[in-house]
Amino acid sequence: MSRLTHLDETGRARMVDVSDKPVTAREAVAEGFVRMSPETLALALSGEGKKGDVRAVAEIAGVMAAKKTSDLIPMCHPLPVTKAEVRVEPAEGGLSVTARVKTTGRTGVEMEALTAVSVACLTLYDMLKAAEKSMVIEAVRLTEKTGGKSGDWKA
Repeated sequence: MSRLTHLDETGRARMVDVSDKPVTAREAVAEGFVRMSPETLALALSGEGKKGDVRAVAEIAGVMAAKKTSDLIPMCHPLPVTKAEVRVEPAEGGLSVTARVKTTGRTGVEMEALTAVSVACLTLYDMLKAAEKSMVIEAVRLTEKTGGKSGDWKA
């Protein structure tokens, strides 16, 4: 079993030292889903909600979140995010959220992509909760990553 990198030899939490790792291009893709009623989905797609274009606001919130990940996740390194793209698209049963984040650095952007999706989903919930409080945020997961010592990975 591999050792957890964010724990030292005594089991205490620590930020991983990436000083000696090479700078490489890195990319991560994450996805999530907000399940909702057909009526709430229609409202979200209409752009006529009380708070405006919910999809556009959620996409912007996701980009902002990707850039702030190290402020939210204690052991994340601050990274120079070179691209953060969030898409909110209609899907059967709700809205699908996908984030693609890129950097050139010593550590990956998986947490940035996951944070972008999570915050975009939370923003959708916030903007639509007046119409439906029973929405469910689900299936937030990493689907792909490239670059770094561990190489490429796809779900």
